[in-house]
Amino acid sequence: MIKDPNFMKKITQILTLILIFSVTISCEKQDDLEVPENLKINDFVWKGMNLYYLWQPNVINLNDERFANQEDLNSYLTNFSNPVDLFNNLRIDNSIDRFSVIYSDYSVLEGVLSGTTLNNGADFGLRFKSGSTTDLFGWIRYVLPNSDASNKGLMRGTLFYAVNGTPLTISNYQSLLSATTYTLNFADYNNGNITPNGNSITLTKAAISENPVYKSAVFNQGTKKIAYLMYNGFYQNYESELNTVFANFKNENATDLILDLRYNSGGSIATATRLASMITGQFSGQLFAKQQWNPKLEAYWLENDPSQNINVFTNTLGNGASISKLNLSKVYILTSRSTASASELVINGLKPYIEVVQIGDKTTGKNVGSITLYDSPNFGKANANPKHKYAMQPIVLKTINADGFGDYQTGLIANQSFLEDYGNLGEIGNPSEPMLSFTLNFINNGGRIGNQNSLKKFTHFNDSKSLEPLRSEMYLELK
Repeated sequence: MIKDPNFMKKITQILTLILIFSVTISCEKQDDLEVPENLKINDFVWKGMNLYYLWQPNVINLNDERFANQEDLNSYLTNFSNPVDLFNNLRIDNSIDRFSVIYSDYSVLEGVLSGTTLNNGADFGLRFKSGSTTDLFGWIRYVLPNSDASNKGLMRGTLFYAVNGTPLTISNYQSLLSATTYTLNFADYNNGNITPNGNSITLTKAAISENPVYKSAVFNQGTKKIAYLMYNGFYQNYESELNTVFANFKNENATDLILDLRYNSGGSIATATRLASMITGQFSGQLFAKQQWNPKLEAYWLENDPSQNINVFTNTLGNGASISKLNLSKVYILTSRSTASASELVINGLKPYIEVVQIGDKTTGKNVGSITLYDSPNFGKANANPKHKYAMQPIVLKTINADGFGDYQTGLIANQSFLEDYGNLGEIGNPSEPMLSFTLNFINNGGRIGNQNSLKKFTHFNDSKSLEPLRSEMYLELK
């Protein structure tokens, strides 16, 4: 969600002071010796959640007065045979915390946060079949280049109803689509009906690093030069590619920008801040977003380092390179029910400064952020316990914009509704692609509402990125 390269330095400097707040147990070195070897991972989980978890005051077993000493805490930790059970037990109700996760192998976690996953290249959405609350169908949203799906000719808009011959349902989709190799069974879209057509394709996953800059173009429309960018993930290691696109937009003298975030489930808050700075440029140094932590960390930041809690519009990338800026006063952002976290942050953070015209569907509603916690003295990766690779990604903060607004947990509602037509999805980046065409016409008509074909609506269920929970994270990176 939010990444700040200086965060770990600040944490290292003040961790000893912050831990004073954890009055439940002593954090002296000799106290660590009282933790039995078989409980050390669980001890790491509890102490990390006690210090950082956003809802720490609301979880009885994380309360600072819950355990009298380490021995008392050890007794509690023995009730959990593995760290995952303990972690989930310490989370607040799922209706409030939908996003905290723990991994048994932090190398997998790190890969996901940087855009590298085990992937066959087929990004898809899942919807309920008409009239059903259990049966699903899928549709290919886009295909990654140089992937198995790309090499086998899979195209955007292809529908599938089954995997390995088994029709998709809410109870089996995860196990079927999480396999390394599987066969998609295709269907046709006939007047709103999903009809099997007998065709199929077998796909195999491999490690893929996804460049989130998926498609860019500039369209000459009368006196306007309308820039278009489909951007599918906020990954710091691709910021230079993002900046190059904006430099091209600037060189083309773009007058308007369509930012396509309909399939972007989030990522780095620092990268979100830099993207917002590329769109604008006239607000450098001003507040883009403010972070709200749990009460004990919030009190510490307020007294000792108020700047820790804020993200400001900036002139530079994470590597120090200068940002290419468009200095726009209006932006058109395409969204769907899959638009989440850092994508929503860009929309909410820009609204106090420029006009944001949101076109599409309501967003996911993720206004909270996480950090990666390792089993080390300061929860950073350095000096992590070599005996295991567990790491946590708990929700630790909420973001608000310069107007103090951040309560969009039910999603950000579009100014102009537009739903994708499964019978006519079109080619991404082509001006005839229905959603892009609608937006171009909307801009050229001075914002007057255009007509969208009457569509059969299918209830949103999930998408491919949801199979890997971290792909919808907004996070702060500890270095």
